[in-house]
Amino acid sequence: MLSALKNFVREMTLGDSGKKTFAEDDTRLAAAALLFHLVDVDGVIEDSESEKLRQILQKHYSLSDTETTKLIAAAKQRDEEAVDLYGFTSVLKRTTDETERLAIVEMMWEIVYADGHVHEFEDNTIWRVAELLGVSTRDRMTLRHKVAQTAPEEGETE
Repeated sequence: MLSALKNFVREMTLGDSGKKTFAEDDTRLAAAALLFHLVDVDGVIEDSESEKLRQILQKHYSLSDTETTKLIAAAKQRDEEAVDLYGFTSVLKRTTDETERLAIVEMMWEIVYADGHVHEFEDNTIWRVAELLGVSTRDRMTLRHKVAQTAPEEGETE
């Protein structure tokens, strides 16, 4: 009886395999949670942003479709449970080098520009995350301009 209850609880919390796919301090989960936060920060989840999130995570972390889906689901859950962004940025600051932190900020801009416009909440979120990651204002703005040059125009994403 006790064994059955333990198995049920394990399946409900960890999934069928009994193993977490992405640990709490997994760099991929921390980055994905920040990216998901950006998708949701303006209160409207655009299809273009969701698709860009999927593409970015799959490409950057070399994930399969299934792994990407699991990562996004875990990131959504972590973002909903989070009280601030520090939990995610502290993992990234501790476990990544400057090049990877710059790549994360660039991915954030790609999410923001996916729908063709930048909402003030999105801009503010990237500013706060960049500061917490130790990314300079100069680098943050350079990455913004780089992504903006290839971004779709407002209204182009449908």
